[in-house]
This record gives sequence, C-alpha cells and structure tokens, in this order.
Amino acid sequence: MSVQQQDAGAPRASLRLARPGLSASGWVGAAIILVYVVVALTGAAWAPYGATAILTGSPFEGASLQHPFGTDNLGRDVFSRVVLGTRSVLTMTFAATLLAVAVGGLIGIVFGYLRNWVDEIGMRIIDILISIPTLVLALLIISAVGNSLWLVVLTVAFLFAPRVARVARAATLTVVTNDYVAAALARGESTLSICLREILPNITGVMLVEFAIRCAFAIIFIGSLGFLGFGAPPPTPEWGLMINEARANATNSLWPVLAPATAMAVLVIGINLFADGLSRLIDRPGQRSAEAK
Repeated sequence: MSVQQQDAGAPRASLRLARPGLSASGWVGAAIILVYVVVALTGAAWAPYGATAILTGSPFEGASLQHPFGTDNLGRDVFSRVVLGTRSVLTMTFAATLLAVAVGGLIGIVFGYLRNWVDEIGMRIIDILISIPTLVLALLIISAVGNSLWLVVLTVAFLFAPRVARVARAATLTVVTNDYVAAALARGESTLSICLREILPNITGVMLVEFAIRCAFAIIFIGSLGFLGFGAPPPTPEWGLMINEARANATNSLWPVLAPATAMAVLVIGINLFADGLSRLIDRPGQRSAEAK
C-alpha cells in the first residue's frame, strides 16, 4: 500500500493535541465560565429578590448583608439583578455566537472548497461587510426595526458571521488539497457532503477557538448596545442596560455601576483565558482568528 493510500485511509482527527491538557490559565478560564453557567441555571432559586422588585430597601443603600451590592435608584437589589441577569447575558451571547459560527463557518468552508468565481465574489462582499463599523451598523438595524432580545441576537450573529466566514475559509484552504478530499471528490460526493463530512471535522479545532473568541466579543458588544439603549428593553437585568440606568446616579452610589461592569469584565477575562488555553491545546495554533478581529 502506498504512502498516499495510507494517508487517505487514515483517521482524520479534527483535534490533534499538542499538549496533554489545558494550561493552568485555561483551567482558570473554564472554572470561571462554569461558575457563570451554574449561576445562570440556578440563580432564580437562590437570588434574594426578583429582578424587577422595587423598594427592597432604601434607594442607594450601600453594601450590606441584606444587599451585598447595595440598591439602585428604585431600591432594587443590585446583587439579585446581576445574578438573574446572568441567564439573559449568556443566552444572548451563546445564541448569537452559535448562529454566527454555524452560518459563517458553512459559508467560509464552501467558499474555501470551491475556490472559483463564487469564492471571489463572495469574499469581496464579505470584505465590504467587515469594513463597515459593526456598532454603527448594529445601531442602524436596531433603530430601524426595534429592539428586543432576539433582534439583538440576530443582529450580532449577522455582524459576526462574515468574520467567522473568513476564518473558516482560511482554515479550509489548509486542508482542501489533502488526499481524503480528492478521494471523496473521486467517489462522486456532493460539494455539501465533502464540506460537512471531510473538511469540517478537520477544522473543528479552529472553529472551537473562534467560537470562544467570538463569545468574548459578543458579551462586550451586547453590553455596549445595552449601554447605548439599543439592547434588551427595560427592566431586563442586562448588564449593559444596568450600567446605563445607573450611570446618572454614580455619585450617589457606585455599586449599581460597579457590580454589573465587574461581572461582565470577569466573564470576558474567563472566556479569553479559556480560548487561549484551547488554542494552545489544539495543534496548529497559527490558524487562530486574530486576523478577523
């Protein structure tokens, strides 16, 4: 049996590990993400107050045992709102990122496989979309249609998909010339079958890292939309919206601003640490998505 035949018939593992496990920073990031997920799933059972319950204490109370993060201008418990807001933040973040990676990844893989005029035209369109400032485009879309949780998700997914497509196309170009792709083409498999069964499993590692990186961007982006008043509608306990509502009264109490901002920052740091550890774990870390930032 020839070397080429051996290569064509060999298992094509998508995650080739360069190290036996995550780095220490990667485990720290994974632990932070796990804590946030647990809070999102169980917070409603142990949060002291409801997210919209007013006058749970006097307005602008300081931190205490009854109100660990104080209260806002309406007497709402900031700790409860931060805890209960974790679910909406993670839901919007993961939904938008998953949709962007699924759509953008498929487009990038197909373009990278075809490498013809469709690829050329498609990538020029993607370059145009990427050149438009994302925040400006998001504000235009939401102001024209109206803001809601799922509109924010769809808008973020639409803005991130072109960047994911470029990363997926670059990763596809590194594997599309391998023998197993040529063998699948010789067997008469369709373009979609080759993309999903031959190429996708071999760039899964790259796409996982891209998913983690895009999650961190999505948290900041969704928080920015909420801060500008174009995100989740009040009284949703979304962290960016909470910061916007509390900033005018920051001189009276810093807790309503500091608590959601810290929650957002720690989550972004955790995701970045995990993404960095994941990229070091997966072979060929040079295929990371830094070019798409």
